Amino acid sequence: MSASAAPFITAVDTYDIRFPTSRELDGSDAMNPDPDYSAAYVVLRTDAADGLEGHGFTFTIGRGNDVQVAAIDALRPHVLGRPVEELCADPGSLGRDLIGDSQLRWLGPEKGVMHMAIGAVVNALWDLTAKRAHKPLWQLLADATPEWLVAQIDFRYIADVLTPEDALQLLRRGQEGAAERSELLKERGFPGYTTSPGWLGYSDEKLTRLARQAVDEGFTQIKLKVGADLADDVRRCRVARSVVGPGIRMAIDANQRWNVGEAIEWTKALAEFDPYWIEEPTSPDDILGHAAVRKAVTPVKVATGEHVQNRIVFKQLLQAGAIDILQIDAARVGGVNENLAILLLAAKFGVPVCPHAGGVGLCELVQHLSMFDYVALSGTTEDRVIEYVDHLHDHFLDPVVIREGHYMPPTAPGFSATMRPESLTEFTFPDGTFWAADLAQQAAADPKPTDDKPTDHKPTGKKGEAA
Repeated sequence: MSASAAPFITAVDTYDIRFPTSRELDGSDAMNPDPDYSAAYVVLRTDAADGLEGHGFTFTIGRGNDVQVAAIDALRPHVLGRPVEELCADPGSLGRDLIGDSQLRWLGPEKGVMHMAIGAVVNALWDLTAKRAHKPLWQLLADATPEWLVAQIDFRYIADVLTPEDALQLLRRGQEGAAERSELLKERGFPGYTTSPGWLGYSDEKLTRLARQAVDEGFTQIKLKVGADLADDVRRCRVARSVVGPGIRMAIDANQRWNVGEAIEWTKALAEFDPYWIEEPTSPDDILGHAAVRKAVTPVKVATGEHVQNRIVFKQLLQAGAIDILQIDAARVGGVNENLAILLLAAKFGVPVCPHAGGVGLCELVQHLSMFDYVALSGTTEDRVIEYVDHLHDHFLDPVVIREGHYMPPTAPGFSATMRPESLTEFTFPDGTFWAADLAQQAAADPKPTDDKPTDHKPTGKKGEAA
């Protein structure tokens, strides 16, 4: 390539990354008792002289991660050969093009595996955009003009509630005092809460130790998983409350376990422990069910969003008054641009955003969105916290930094999405060094093949070079 030639996307590389978290019951809850935290990981490579790459992923919990990788692979023809400068000048254009493909759209539309794949690729582009601007993503977004941000957002299906003019007004108002809030953020960080003590498979002893540690580390809120057995939940909530005392908020999370009636009865049974919110009390698609639960369990707040599939469902949850807390997820919807729309919807309704971040890399990503929201949109951290778990951060080049229970703002350019090369080498499934050795050990111990062994998965870790 000559020095003056414009750079293009030359490869879309995908990796099936899995970590054996189920062996210590990290991440266990009432619906997911044995998760292996995983990432369907994508790298956008270019022929630019600066050598910068865009990294992104979507989160799964093990089996099926290969399906998610295959969905990202299906997007490769839409991305290869596109000019880098044009994409980075208008990242929302890639999201619109991918969502607009009529045949791929049939697999959603705008929901499920294909939408999450689009989100991974779009987030990788935002990572590349921020790197080329030499800014962390939160700062890139906070410094952007309201007009440019609005141009990144797809208002289709939400314009009855949030128009481009509404968004401009909210963002222009958010610019007032933004510089001062940016400095405060750098000084104090953004408040977090921790789920690390509360995984359902942990013993009471481990719960006690980790809850006490959370308070000592400056967290003012913890969260416990509930929903498998009421007597067990009563005991665990009693243990946790006795450890943290009355001054620490304690949220509970059912992970969609209940029918509406069960959610109401179960939450009321745990009300004596003063839960701050009940998270995902029923199906994330049941808008009216959430509204019924909220009406019945007040003053316990209702929170959801981890599995809400797009901005349209969030719009309806807000319209129906079904939630007190809106929980975005950085890798569930169609990328940064759709999360911008959701943040704006929350601002329009005055509902606080407390992101979900309980999976590999999700803390690294979603901190950027909350920090942008504070600096340049909502202007407040009141009743706003980002979830934190203490797992797997060491696999990222720019891991989260927690100080006295607060997320300190990233300073490295990008979206904090880049995994360490040695982690890709070790934990790519099934041929990475960890999994190859582990599967060989399993085969030696039990040479008879079975249908449910992970050896049935086809190798991934594909390279997507341009022809």
